[in-house]
Amino acid sequence: MQCSEVSNRHEYYMAQALRLAETAVGRTAPNPSVGAVIVRDDKVVGEGFHPKAGEPHAEIFALRAAGEKARGAEIYVTLEPCSHHGRTGPCCDALIAAGVAKVVVGTIDPNPQVSGRGVVRLRAAGIDVTVGVLEPLCRRLIAPFVKHIQTGMPLFILKSATTLDGKTATSSGQSQWITNEQSRAHVHQLRNHVDAIMVGSGTALRDNPQLTTRLPESGCVAKRDPLRVVVDSRLRISLDSKLVRHHSEAPTLIATLEAANDADGTNAEKLTQLQGCDGVEVVTLPANAEGRVDLNALAECLGARNIQSVLVEGGAELNSSMLSSGLIDRVMLYLAPKIIGGADGKGIFAGHGFAELSQALQLCDVRVQRFGDDLLVEGEVEQCLPA
Repeated sequence: MQCSEVSNRHEYYMAQALRLAETAVGRTAPNPSVGAVIVRDDKVVGEGFHPKAGEPHAEIFALRAAGEKARGAEIYVTLEPCSHHGRTGPCCDALIAAGVAKVVVGTIDPNPQVSGRGVVRLRAAGIDVTVGVLEPLCRRLIAPFVKHIQTGMPLFILKSATTLDGKTATSSGQSQWITNEQSRAHVHQLRNHVDAIMVGSGTALRDNPQLTTRLPESGCVAKRDPLRVVVDSRLRISLDSKLVRHHSEAPTLIATLEAANDADGTNAEKLTQLQGCDGVEVVTLPANAEGRVDLNALAECLGARNIQSVLVEGGAELNSSMLSSGLIDRVMLYLAPKIIGGADGKGIFAGHGFAELSQALQLCDVRVQRFGDDLLVEGEVEQCLPA
């Protein structure tokens, strides 16, 4: 067999492992999403994915499915098998005991408790190990886990929908709907794959959104509504808003200031009322230089709750605060073939932007998808890419 044939074969089965891993994206925190495929005589004899923390890892499900056929077989796994005891036993030990002959790894685990030790353990047991098959895709899959384990903070995905001339709304504020139904359905798939959705108080007041996942139930993993986060420095949110009243759909976390302009006691009373609402939690955080909620403090707060990924669906003010705070890790921009024109339409960001092109955020690993006539342009913010 030629080297190119080996490479293509490895990529073929690793792609299958990636598809399995994607099944549980957004449900495994604080663990990463992982998929595994066991192959013997060029036939898949076992496969599995990690469904959630506390459950067996992908390799274990694949070994169970393969049974005795795992002996002398190859296993393709998107992430280096663990070599330490956590809530489950080491996958390396299970692979060695099962007698697999070869392990093909997508990428090394960034967790300091593993980080290469799994590969060393497997090779020491006489198992052939190949590392780095479809590594960029495997790294992208676990980007939220990487960000969280390296910084303690979640990966922030800035999502917006604009016309071709960069408008998110008309001069009168109309924004529904800039994009088509296919694009909006894809956004619900995104919500299904993140741990939290974040908006500012302006969006909460103007749109009164539900911020829920509206998808048909299908597949082996049910749809899920992520945590709803509202950045509300002055506690402007209405007690009758859907984010407050519709607590059965998803919990809501309201981030406000430790001392929120409260000379007349209004905010103290509002805070008490909100804390008395089912499914609503209010956290008080320090202010930034502009007198608003410090988003870095909020990021640390969310990270401490094992929130690995946050979809930012806010307006121009929140987006600008995210930009100036240096918290944007990924951008997802839906472009509709419309032109609003004029200088008075709404844009993605408010206030003043960077004065020099050299300061602009540079996206890399750029991907483009088409949804009908709409385009989705997606990329990673270069300085935030994991090493």
